[in-house]
Amino acid sequence: MGSRRRQRRIQLDRAGIAERTGMTIGTVNHWYLRRARTGFPDKADTDPDGRDWWWKEDIDTFHTEHLARRAATLTHVDRRGDPDDLLTAPHAAKVLGYRNHRSLPDQLLHHPDHAETLPSGRLRRYWKRATVWDYADGRPLRHSTGRPAGTSTAARQPHPYADDPRLDAALALLAETGADGGSHAGLGTELARRLQIGERTGQRLIAAALGRRTASTSQATVRHRRRGIRD
Repeated sequence: MGSRRRQRRIQLDRAGIAERTGMTIGTVNHWYLRRARTGFPDKADTDPDGRDWWWKEDIDTFHTEHLARRAATLTHVDRRGDPDDLLTAPHAAKVLGYRNHRSLPDQLLHHPDHAETLPSGRLRRYWKRATVWDYADGRPLRHSTGRPAGTSTAARQPHPYADDPRLDAALALLAETGADGGSHAGLGTELARRLQIGERTGQRLIAAALGRRTASTSQATVRHRRRGIRD
């Protein structure tokens, strides 16, 4: 069902909350079951069919606070230095605000700008400072001749923002404004303002959110058709 009107106010069920926040129903259940920790609101009502309902404004308040908490966990990127400087793994991790080089993602590890084999046989990787900045901004890394052999088939993210918590904020903004694929002008600027990021990064996040929402809609349509065939 998704939503209904009660007392001139809108209530959302789990499916409605998932659609509004851009998350899965499983995530909504996680939020609710761990509400003492997540701060998820209490139910407004349970109908005769056993369907739970929450006030939309309570969900919006929760989600805004949730996104703010997640944004606060993002690391601070060090933007100082020459873009062409070659950085070792520990230095690249430091630029990204990570505790140590073991936190470097595969997307960087598999695409160094330069690599050399040490006498011990181990591979030492180097990245230009600009490459590290590009990764932090979610931009696809350029092809590198220094990529270690045998890593070309490594698992890749479906898009640069697949695991970026800022994508949740972009999805929430789309849901908040009701924007569709043809009416998202200015949303990148608004997202950049809210997250205090570059406008181009905001635009890329909105584009990624639109792509994810379109994919989710297509998958839901396929599932609906399959259920119709079975019925």
